[in-house]
Amino acid sequence: MACFLDSTAAMNFPGHGNGIRYKYGLFEQKIVNNEQIEVADNWLSEGSYPFETPQPEKSVVVKYGGYVDQVQVNGKSVFLQKDYDAILAVPYDIPMQGYKNNTVNSLRLWSAEPIEGFDLETFNQGDFIKAVQRRSDAEAISQVLYPSDAGFEGRQLRLKQEYFFVAAGLKRILRRYKKMHNGSVEGLQNHIIIHINDTHPALVVPELMRLLLDEEGLGWDEAWKIVTETVTFTNHTVLPEALEKWPIDLMQRLLPRVYMIIDEINRRFMEEMNNKYPDRWDRNYHCSVLQDGQVHMANLSIIGAHSVNGVAEIHSRILRDETFHGFYEIWPEKFTNVTNGVSQRRFMYGANPKLEKAITSKIGNDWSTATNMEKLKEIEKFADDEAFLDELASIKRENKERLAKYIQQTQGIEINPDSIFDIQVKRIHEYKRQLLNVLHIIHEYNELKDNPNMDYVPKTYFLAGKSAPSYTYAKEVIRLINSVAQKINSDPDMKGRLSVVFVPNFNVSTAEIIYPAAEVSEQISTAGKEASGTSNMKFMMNGAVTLGTMDGANIEIREHVGDENMFVFGISDQDVYNYTHFGGYRSFDYYEADPRIRRVLNQLIDGTLPGQPFSMIYDSLLLNNDQYFVLRDFDDYVMAQKRVSEAYKDQKNWHRMSLMNIANSGVFSSDRSIEDYKKNVWKIEDKEEEEEIAAEA
Repeated sequence: MACFLDSTAAMNFPGHGNGIRYKYGLFEQKIVNNEQIEVADNWLSEGSYPFETPQPEKSVVVKYGGYVDQVQVNGKSVFLQKDYDAILAVPYDIPMQGYKNNTVNSLRLWSAEPIEGFDLETFNQGDFIKAVQRRSDAEAISQVLYPSDAGFEGRQLRLKQEYFFVAAGLKRILRRYKKMHNGSVEGLQNHIIIHINDTHPALVVPELMRLLLDEEGLGWDEAWKIVTETVTFTNHTVLPEALEKWPIDLMQRLLPRVYMIIDEINRRFMEEMNNKYPDRWDRNYHCSVLQDGQVHMANLSIIGAHSVNGVAEIHSRILRDETFHGFYEIWPEKFTNVTNGVSQRRFMYGANPKLEKAITSKIGNDWSTATNMEKLKEIEKFADDEAFLDELASIKRENKERLAKYIQQTQGIEINPDSIFDIQVKRIHEYKRQLLNVLHIIHEYNELKDNPNMDYVPKTYFLAGKSAPSYTYAKEVIRLINSVAQKINSDPDMKGRLSVVFVPNFNVSTAEIIYPAAEVSEQISTAGKEASGTSNMKFMMNGAVTLGTMDGANIEIREHVGDENMFVFGISDQDVYNYTHFGGYRSFDYYEADPRIRRVLNQLIDGTLPGQPFSMIYDSLLLNNDQYFVLRDFDDYVMAQKRVSEAYKDQKNWHRMSLMNIANSGVFSSDRSIEDYKKNVWKIEDKEEEEEIAAEA
C-alpha cells in the first residue's frame, strides 16, 4: 500500500489512504538459541511521528455493542443503536508528496481514545482498576498491529480494529463529500471510489449501507446502488483457509446494526440467486455471506463491489477458475487482473543510487518519471557493452561488500564477497517453501563434506522473514534455518565456500541493504499458492536473477526476460491442482527412491543438527504427505541450483543476465499498477471528475 500511495501522488491524481495509528508494530524479531523471540516494537517510542499532523477537531465516534431499537418516525422505520460503548477516533494525517510535482495526498491514521478518560468517582471508591478500564479498552484498539487471534479476546480485538478504521474512514469521506455538495450524498458514486484492499476493510460494504440508510435516510435500493457503484475489491490470497471469516455471534454482539445489514444483504442476494438459478442451490450457498455460523468477508466484498481483481495473471485466473468460480459464473464482468508493482523511487533510486546514476548516464533521466519506467528497456542496447557491464558489476560488488560488512558488524559472521549471494526474504510460511531452500543447503553441505575437492562455486545463502507468533510450524522452520547456519558456519571446512545467514527482524531498512546486493532471487513457492510476490520485483530492479517456480508474478517476469535470463523449476499449478483434488502423490515414494532426500530428512532427527530434533518438520513431509510438494520439487530444485552455479562461472554473461532483468523491470513499477487500477478498476476517466480515491489501507 505504501508503494501505491507513493505512485498515486507521483501520477498526480487524488488518492488517500486510511488505516490505524498503531503504537506497536507486529513485533521486533530476535533470534535466541536459534528460535524466534518476539519483542514489542514501539513505533511511537518518541510519542509521535515527526511527519504526522493531529486533527483532533475532525475526530469521530465509533460505536460497539449495545442493542438496536426499531422505532417509527413519520411512518418510517428508524434503527437506533442503544447502550453502546463509544470510542473516539482521532485522526493523524501524513502527507504523501508526489515525485517532482505539486500533488500532496494523505495517509490518514486513526488513534483510538476514550471519550471519557478517567472515572474519578470509581477511583475514589477504591476500585482503581475499573477507574481506568475505559481508557485501557479504548486504547487497546490502536495499540498493536495484528494482535494474536489465537484466543477469543484477540479475535474480538481484531474485529474491533477492522470496524474502527472503516467506520472512521467512511465518516470522513461522507463528511467531506457533503461539505462539497451542499450537504447531500447524491451522486457519491460519480465522484468517489472506495477500494477494499484485501478483506480487512470488508465492513465498508455494510457500514456504508448503515450510514446511507440510518444517517442519510436513503431507501435500501438507492443506498445499495451507491455502495455497489462506489466499492472495488482486491483479493490477496488463493488459499481458502486464509479467507477471512468471523463467527456470527461475535459479529452480532459487537456490531449489532452492522450485522443486521449483513444479514439483509445476504437474504436479498440468496433470494435473487435462487430465483435466477433454481438448479444451482449448492453453488448459490457456496457464495453466501453467512455459512456454517460464520460471516465470509470475501463473499461480502465481492457481492458489494463492482470490480474484483487478483494481483498477478495466474492469481486472477485461479480466483476465476477455483477460489471464486461461483461468483465468476454469476458476474464474469466483475473480474479483472492488476499485477502488483513496487516503487522504484524506494527500491531503486533510494536503495541503489549508483545503479540509478549509471542507467541515467546511458539513457537520460526520462525513464525516472512516474509514467515512463518502461523506457528502462532502452538499456538492453548496452547488453554487449563491456564497459557498462563492468560498471554494473562494480556496483553489485560494492553493494555485496556493504551487506557483508553489515552482517559482520551485526552478527559476527564472515562472508566471502566473491561467493554467489543467494537470497530469500519474505514472510515465513509453508507455501513459500523456505524449507525447500534449507533442505537443499543441507544437501550441498553433505556434498562438500563427502567431496572436499569437488568443483563448487562458493555460495552464501541469506534468509530473512518473520513468522506469526502463533504459527508453530513456521517458527520451527526458522529454528531449522538457524540450526543449519550454526552447523555450517562453525565448520572450518566450509570457510569461504558455503555460508548461511538468517537476518533477523527484516524490515525496509535492512531491505535497502539486501536487495541491491542480491545476485539470485529465490521465489520458490508451490505453484498456484503465491498471489503475486513483490520481493521478486524488488530484486529484479536491482539486477538479481530469479530462481523460481511458475507461480505469482514469476510467470510475468519470465514473459519479459525470457528463459535465458532466469532459472525456472518445479511442477506447474495444474500439477498441484491435480495432486490436491485427485491424489496420486506419495511423499514417501520420493524419500525411498532418492538417497539425497533420505539422508537430509534423517539428519533432521538423528542429532546431526544442533538443538532438539526437527520431528514436526520430518513428520509433515512424510507422515502428513508433504502438503506443499517440497520433496516432489527437490530434485528439480537441485538441478536448477547447479544451473545457477554453472552460469555464474561466465561472469560476462551473468552480468548481461542481470542487465536484462533491470531493463525489463519497468512493467513492475507500482506506477504501472496504479495506471491499471485507474483505467480498468476505478475507471476514473468515466467519472464526472477526478475528485477523490479513498484507499482502504
